[in-house]
Amino acid sequence: MSTSEFELPAPSPSLRVRLGQAVRSRAAWVQLLRFAVVGATGTVVNLLVYAVAAGPLGWDYRLAALLGFVVAVTNNFALNRMWTFADASGHAGFQAARFVAVSLAGLAVNLLVLHVLVDGFGVGKLAAQAIAIGAATPMSFVGNKLWSFAER
Repeated sequence: MSTSEFELPAPSPSLRVRLGQAVRSRAAWVQLLRFAVVGATGTVVNLLVYAVAAGPLGWDYRLAALLGFVVAVTNNFALNRMWTFADASGHAGFQAARFVAVSLAGLAVNLLVLHVLVDGFGVGKLAAQAIAIGAATPMSFVGNKLWSFAER
Protein backbone atom coordinates (compact mmCIF):
# COMPACT_ATOMS: atom_id res chain seq x y z
CA MET A 1 0.00 0.00 0.00
CA SER A 2 1.24 3.43 -0.85
CA THR A 3 0.96 6.36 1.50
CA SER A 4 -1.38 8.11 -0.94
CA GLU A 5 -4.08 5.59 -0.08
CA PHE A 6 -4.13 6.97 3.45
CA GLU A 7 -4.15 10.66 2.55
CA LEU A 8 -7.26 12.64 3.26
CA PRO A 9 -8.90 14.35 0.31
CA ALA A 10 -8.27 18.06 -0.04
CA PRO A 11 -11.04 20.14 1.49
CA SER A 12 -13.45 21.66 -0.98
CA PRO A 13 -13.03 25.38 -1.58
CA SER A 14 -14.91 27.68 0.75
CA LEU A 15 -17.98 29.58 -0.39
CA ARG A 16 -15.91 32.78 -0.49
CA VAL A 17 -13.32 31.17 -2.75
CA ARG A 18 -16.01 29.69 -5.02
CA LEU A 19 -17.76 33.06 -5.32
CA GLY A 20 -14.45 34.74 -6.14
CA GLN A 21 -13.76 32.17 -8.85
CA ALA A 22 -17.27 32.58 -10.26
CA VAL A 23 -16.94 36.37 -10.51
CA ARG A 24 -13.80 35.96 -12.63
CA SER A 25 -15.24 33.19 -14.82
CA ARG A 26 -16.66 34.02 -18.26
CA ALA A 27 -18.68 30.79 -18.11
CA ALA A 28 -20.33 31.94 -14.87
CA TRP A 29 -21.37 35.23 -16.51
CA VAL A 30 -22.84 33.29 -19.44
CA GLN A 31 -24.74 31.15 -16.94
CA LEU A 32 -26.00 34.28 -15.19
CA LEU A 33 -27.25 35.64 -18.51
CA ARG A 34 -28.97 32.35 -19.32
CA PHE A 35 -30.42 32.24 -15.79
CA ALA A 36 -31.79 35.74 -16.35
CA VAL A 37 -33.39 34.71 -19.66
CA VAL A 38 -34.98 31.68 -18.01
CA GLY A 39 -36.00 33.87 -15.11
CA ALA A 40 -37.63 36.31 -17.51
CA THR A 41 -39.71 33.51 -19.02
CA GLY A 42 -40.56 32.33 -15.52
CA THR A 43 -41.50 35.87 -14.55
CA VAL A 44 -43.86 36.14 -17.52
CA VAL A 45 -45.39 32.76 -16.65
CA ASN A 46 -45.62 33.75 -12.97
CA LEU A 47 -47.23 37.12 -13.69
CA LEU A 48 -49.70 35.67 -16.20
CA VAL A 49 -50.83 32.97 -13.79
CA TYR A 50 -50.90 35.52 -10.94
CA ALA A 51 -52.91 38.03 -12.99
CA VAL A 52 -55.53 35.45 -13.98
CA ALA A 53 -55.82 33.98 -10.49
CA ALA A 54 -55.91 37.34 -8.66
CA GLY A 55 -58.02 39.05 -11.35
CA PRO A 56 -60.82 37.12 -13.08
CA LEU A 57 -60.68 34.19 -10.66
CA GLY A 58 -60.77 36.55 -7.67
CA TRP A 59 -58.21 34.66 -5.56
CA ASP A 60 -56.43 36.34 -2.66
CA TYR A 61 -53.20 37.87 -3.99
CA ARG A 62 -51.04 35.67 -1.72
CA LEU A 63 -52.67 32.47 -3.00
CA ALA A 64 -52.36 33.75 -6.57
CA ALA A 65 -48.64 34.37 -5.93
CA LEU A 66 -48.26 30.80 -4.67
CA LEU A 67 -49.92 29.36 -7.79
CA GLY A 68 -47.76 31.57 -10.02
CA PHE A 69 -44.71 30.31 -8.14
CA VAL A 70 -45.58 26.63 -8.60
CA VAL A 71 -46.13 26.97 -12.34
CA ALA A 72 -43.05 29.15 -12.83
CA VAL A 73 -40.73 26.95 -10.74
CA THR A 74 -41.65 23.94 -12.87
CA ASN A 75 -40.91 25.92 -16.03
CA ASN A 76 -37.66 27.29 -14.62
CA PHE A 77 -36.31 23.96 -13.39
CA ALA A 78 -36.77 22.34 -16.78
CA LEU A 79 -35.18 25.23 -18.69
CA ASN A 80 -32.32 25.71 -16.22
CA ARG A 81 -31.49 22.02 -16.20
CA MET A 82 -31.57 21.73 -20.00
CA TRP A 83 -29.91 25.03 -20.89
CA THR A 84 -28.43 27.21 -18.13
CA PHE A 85 -26.66 24.47 -16.17
CA ALA A 86 -26.66 21.77 -18.87
CA ASP A 87 -23.02 20.87 -18.19
CA ALA A 88 -23.64 20.17 -14.49
CA SER A 89 -23.79 16.50 -13.73
CA GLY A 90 -26.22 15.10 -11.25
CA HIS A 91 -29.36 13.12 -10.75
CA ALA A 92 -32.42 15.05 -11.91
CA GLY A 93 -34.38 14.12 -8.79
CA PHE A 94 -31.72 15.46 -6.43
CA GLN A 95 -31.30 18.57 -8.55
CA ALA A 96 -35.06 19.10 -8.54
CA ALA A 97 -35.25 18.73 -4.76
CA ARG A 98 -32.46 21.27 -4.27
CA PHE A 99 -33.98 23.58 -6.90
CA VAL A 100 -37.31 23.49 -5.07
CA ALA A 101 -35.58 24.21 -1.74
CA VAL A 102 -33.76 27.22 -3.22
CA SER A 103 -36.98 28.31 -4.91
CA LEU A 104 -38.89 28.06 -1.61
CA ALA A 105 -36.30 30.31 0.02
CA GLY A 106 -36.79 32.68 -2.90
CA LEU A 107 -40.56 32.43 -2.44
CA ALA A 108 -40.18 33.41 1.21
CA VAL A 109 -38.26 36.53 0.14
CA ASN A 110 -40.84 37.16 -2.58
CA LEU A 111 -43.83 36.89 -0.23
CA LEU A 112 -42.19 39.09 2.39
CA VAL A 113 -41.41 41.82 -0.14
CA LEU A 114 -44.87 41.43 -1.71
CA HIS A 115 -46.59 41.78 1.66
CA VAL A 116 -44.55 44.83 2.67
CA LEU A 117 -45.13 46.55 -0.67
CA VAL A 118 -48.89 45.82 -0.89
CA ASP A 119 -49.95 46.06 2.75
CA GLY A 120 -47.28 48.45 4.00
CA PHE A 121 -46.84 50.85 1.13
CA GLY A 122 -50.02 50.41 -0.94
CA VAL A 123 -48.14 49.46 -4.12
CA GLY A 124 -50.33 47.89 -6.81
CA LYS A 125 -50.42 44.11 -6.52
CA LEU A 126 -49.06 43.29 -9.99
CA ALA A 127 -46.24 45.84 -9.78
CA ALA A 128 -45.42 44.64 -6.26
CA GLN A 129 -45.22 41.05 -7.47
CA ALA A 130 -42.82 42.04 -10.27
CA ILE A 131 -40.60 43.89 -7.77
CA ALA A 132 -40.75 40.97 -5.33
CA ILE A 133 -39.61 38.53 -8.03
CA GLY A 134 -36.66 40.81 -8.80
CA ALA A 135 -35.72 41.01 -5.14
CA ALA A 136 -35.50 37.20 -4.83
CA THR A 137 -33.53 36.59 -8.04
CA PRO A 138 -29.90 37.15 -6.88
CA MET A 139 -30.22 34.72 -3.98
CA SER A 140 -31.84 32.17 -6.29
CA PHE A 141 -29.02 32.30 -8.83
CA VAL A 142 -26.31 31.86 -6.23
CA GLY A 143 -28.19 29.02 -4.52
CA ASN A 144 -28.81 27.18 -7.77
CA LYS A 145 -25.29 27.71 -9.12
CA LEU A 146 -23.54 26.61 -5.94
CA TRP A 147 -25.95 23.94 -4.74
CA SER A 148 -28.77 22.77 -7.01
CA PHE A 149 -26.67 22.41 -10.15
CA ALA A 150 -23.19 22.42 -8.62
CA GLU A 151 -20.68 20.31 -10.47
CA ARG A 152 -19.97 17.38 -8.22
